[in-house]
Amino acid sequence: MTPYLNAGRRCLFLHGLRFATLTLTLCVAWAQPASAQAYPSKPIKLIAPFAAGGAADTVARILTPKLSEFLGQPIIIENRAGASGAIGSAFVAAAAPDGYTLLMNLGPPHQTVQFFTKGVKYDPVRDFTAISHVATAPQTLVVPASSPIKSVADFVAAAKASPKGLSYATSGAGTSQHLAGLLLASSEKLSLTHVGYRGGAPALTDVVGGQIDAGLLVLSNTLPYIQSGKLRALGVVESHRSKSAPTIPTLAEGGLTGFSVPDTWVGVMGPAGLPAPIVQRINADIQKVLKNPDVRAQLQQAGYDPVEASPEEFAKLLTDSTQVYKAIVQNAGIKPE
Repeated sequence: MTPYLNAGRRCLFLHGLRFATLTLTLCVAWAQPASAQAYPSKPIKLIAPFAAGGAADTVARILTPKLSEFLGQPIIIENRAGASGAIGSAFVAAAAPDGYTLLMNLGPPHQTVQFFTKGVKYDPVRDFTAISHVATAPQTLVVPASSPIKSVADFVAAAKASPKGLSYATSGAGTSQHLAGLLLASSEKLSLTHVGYRGGAPALTDVVGGQIDAGLLVLSNTLPYIQSGKLRALGVVESHRSKSAPTIPTLAEGGLTGFSVPDTWVGVMGPAGLPAPIVQRINADIQKVLKNPDVRAQLQQAGYDPVEASPEEFAKLLTDSTQVYKAIVQNAGIKPE
């Protein structure tokens, strides 16, 4: 056999290997889920399970313009309010895990609604995929400017001195504000009456007007009134000061040593079973958005602290804080109604 014929056969053999490799590569590519390969190929629906103007809605509207640019598809914010967020959350939990129906929620009440309300059908951890922790929404204890209470020590003394104790307003049962109030009452042995409203706006109105002794409310809502002198901030309930209002001390710094509740997170989730490539894609683009100076400034001006975290870190926060809240509720003897 001539050298030329041998060379030709070797060439055909090598060409066959290359063709086989190419064919295998294409087969593997075709075998990948289409949603992971082409995602996103159509508009994305982002559910905010509270009314417009709340924390989930506010953060969603700050985040989505830039996120839409990175993802290359429109993001439609849909408010499905009711039942302390359970209506919107249940809608997402039942959606197809394809990345086109997502949830912008906050916790609590995402992890606590089932502790207060019967009939919640989803598990706050197992039935969702953690995608990205976007921001924290610090909560603050405030009193009307006309109140004689000037400090945390004054608040504790007034609650112990009054036969009826003190009333405090929150945006509803199961919120981090409510849980902070439960913890404050139990840890300091105070008589505190919880007045839960259907949202932060009406609660804020009654605290500013002096109808309620105090408010445990999201800092972003109270900050304009604190700055204008209509409310007095006694402290934030978390273990650290807020970046958006660093002059306001923590309640622990105000004299309640060791007092804190987990950060009130605002984050993006999807239904359980969301493919990892989609989770990583959304998370990576959210991290890019949060590095934008204008977005960070908007969040901080609204009273939110931006947070850059991996899906795994967000999932751990969900799991760990759920256990903390469960212990607070059980210690208070609360049963779902």
